Amino acid sequence: MKARYKTLVDEYAAAIRSGTLPAGTRLPTHRALSAEKHISLATATRVYAELESIGLVSGETGRGTFVREISLPTGHGIDQQAIATDMLDLNFNYPALPEQTELLRDALRKLTSSGDLEALLRYQPHAGRLSDREAIATHLAESGITPDAADVLIVNGAQHGLAISVMGCFKPGDVVAVDALTYPGFKTLAATFHLELEAIPVSANGPDLNVLKKLCQRRRVRAIYTMPTLHNPLGWVLNDVQRQQLATIAREYDLLMLEDAAYAYLVSHPPRPLACFAPERTIYITGFSKNVATGLRVGVVVCPSRYRASLERAIRATTWNTPSLMTSIVCGWIKEGTVSRLESLKRADAQKRQSLARELLAPLPYISHPVSYFIWLPLPEEVRAESVVRRLMDKNISISTAEPFSTSQNVPHAIRLALGSVSEVNLRQALITVRETIEYEQYR
Repeated sequence: MKARYKTLVDEYAAAIRSGTLPAGTRLPTHRALSAEKHISLATATRVYAELESIGLVSGETGRGTFVREISLPTGHGIDQQAIATDMLDLNFNYPALPEQTELLRDALRKLTSSGDLEALLRYQPHAGRLSDREAIATHLAESGITPDAADVLIVNGAQHGLAISVMGCFKPGDVVAVDALTYPGFKTLAATFHLELEAIPVSANGPDLNVLKKLCQRRRVRAIYTMPTLHNPLGWVLNDVQRQQLATIAREYDLLMLEDAAYAYLVSHPPRPLACFAPERTIYITGFSKNVATGLRVGVVVCPSRYRASLERAIRATTWNTPSLMTSIVCGWIKEGTVSRLESLKRADAQKRQSLARELLAPLPYISHPVSYFIWLPLPEEVRAESVVRRLMDKNISISTAEPFSTSQNVPHAIRLALGSVSEVNLRQALITVRETIEYEQYR
């Protein structure tokens, strides 16, 4: 049974995060809390100490205990401003390989002798040059999707692709179904453009599609945002039956499907993209940040022809045209086979890091995929995620709580670990420290 003080900590934490207890609220004195909740004075003191340790309240001598301004920004789970340069980052993924720097030097040398170098200094077509779109369409065929080059739009990274999809296809107030745990970047877009998110319950194998169907029966749902191939953060890969079921629901209730494939490259021989099951209503979004390098802000949107004009208008409104220099480098690497080679090497790298995590986190249970760059780690009932985050920050390790990923009222006690941003040596030590910190919080 959960300790009484833990229950009170959870109740206060939920009220503070939801805004029911806004920043600056003065909480009852220790004695008043003791009398109100029928607990000992020592237990009341422990409740406030726990809330203070996870950064939700602060005690001021002679004045009392006050709700703090929560400093954890939406989409992160830690205060990004506070990350020191020597912090081991298990919060964000930017996987890199040693040879990529030399590849960039070589690509820049080749560009200097390119016959169309001057053209890269001028405005480009809003969706990119047709020759570049053809090269990217050829590369996408390796994933099982074979779009017409005219329906391939080049954007400034996958996040920009999501942004123009929202701008071009939705209106404020539109209802979008999402997984109960989903990519924080889409949550940010939904808040910015005033979309209403409806959370679909999830399991280790995918979303509950029966709940999605019932939702569509009682509400006018405009779209579903989904990551069917290597879900972030849970790592699932939907099978063909699930994809066909999702496509059938989308057709029955006229849903637009936003398919986020940012991490799909890590899965060898994956099922066909959703865009193959319902091409007329799927916008497929991917990029070259994870499979090549985060500094190459080149993304791709593949859309049904009927959406092309509105998405091109959104590109024009946000960046005018594509990043021509970066696109030229990426397309050169596509034609040379470099992108496919880097993808293969990163699959092997991710698999090695998952094996390391499996060894070092034992016996803690976690959810992941054997070739993903992240791990979802549910915490024991008595362990608070915020306490784990702050203890690890004190040890120069940054991680994320479940809160940035959660779209429902019930935020699970869990953390997400990104494995792709530190060296193997540092990752080994960081994972040991994560396990020891959780065990300390569990048994203290």
